[in-house]
Amino acid sequence: MMKAPLPARTTLLADIGGTNARFALLTDGKLSTIAHTAVSNHGTFPEALAAYLGDRAKAGAIQHAILAASGPVQNGRCALTNNSWVIDAEQLRGAHGFSSVRLINDFEAVALALPHLAPGSLLQLGGRDRVAGAPLAAIGPGTGLGMAALISHADRQIVLSGEGGHSTMAGGSLREDAVIAHLRQRFGHVSSERLLSGAGLENLHDALASVDGVTVPKRHAADITCAAIEATCATSRAAVDMFCAMLGSVAGNFALAVGARGGVFIGGGILRHMPDYLAASQFRMRFEAKGRLRTFLEPIPAYLILDDDVAFTGLRALMEVDGLG
Repeated sequence: MMKAPLPARTTLLADIGGTNARFALLTDGKLSTIAHTAVSNHGTFPEALAAYLGDRAKAGAIQHAILAASGPVQNGRCALTNNSWVIDAEQLRGAHGFSSVRLINDFEAVALALPHLAPGSLLQLGGRDRVAGAPLAAIGPGTGLGMAALISHADRQIVLSGEGGHSTMAGGSLREDAVIAHLRQRFGHVSSERLLSGAGLENLHDALASVDGVTVPKRHAADITCAAIEATCATSRAAVDMFCAMLGSVAGNFALAVGARGGVFIGGGILRHMPDYLAASQFRMRFEAKGRLRTFLEPIPAYLILDDDVAFTGLRALMEVDGLG
């Protein structure tokens, strides 16, 4: 007698950012096409999920869910930092009949992906070789500024995720000091994310125009990067130059803090579209400019992650850890 085939096992994977949400289904090891939607298209996360699932939303059709969200996760709940969405694991379990729901910070997923990234999905930005078994650091300017580190311990890999993007930004020059002082009048506390994110690039552009006493059109981040690359606006170019330099300082600080001799990896959606500009910028110089610790940082390789859907690689790695793969 032939045995009946085992029922397909399906897991929902999702990467929820401040601007875009991405969904996919993993069925018996095969990942569906990753669907992208703008957060602004839906009032709440449950609405966005229901729109993606459609007829597949019936209870029992999907057994598990693993979601990465751009905000701090506490007790299975995440209020996203840069939009109004709230994701609640228990609510999702009840609404969709999932057997399990795992909710993690989005940069925890990026960190978990780092050992699995192919060389073709990385652009090296200086440094030499990775030290095997040493900590890996992920940092990414996008809608916000994410940070996480991956540390090997015994036979396990442990992710340290936090909210380092909200730590206080320090200037590396008198001009940067002037920009930060200008923004302090507006925001009070000026975090790294206030400068190193999409909105941060717009803040830099506006602050530089004010500091320099010039009048420029109001521009969105994409327009600023385009004008900088095409060299059609001096203020836009100065903003992107300062953005890259400041990111180098913050990435170097993070590498020092976690001893990231396994490499520093830059994700997020901004710099992926301008790799040559970043490589030619002051990023690497500022990454290493740490006084007596320059010799510690010089050999540490930095990489720009070119894969737009890197979080899904990390989510699949987490499935293996959880025994769902």
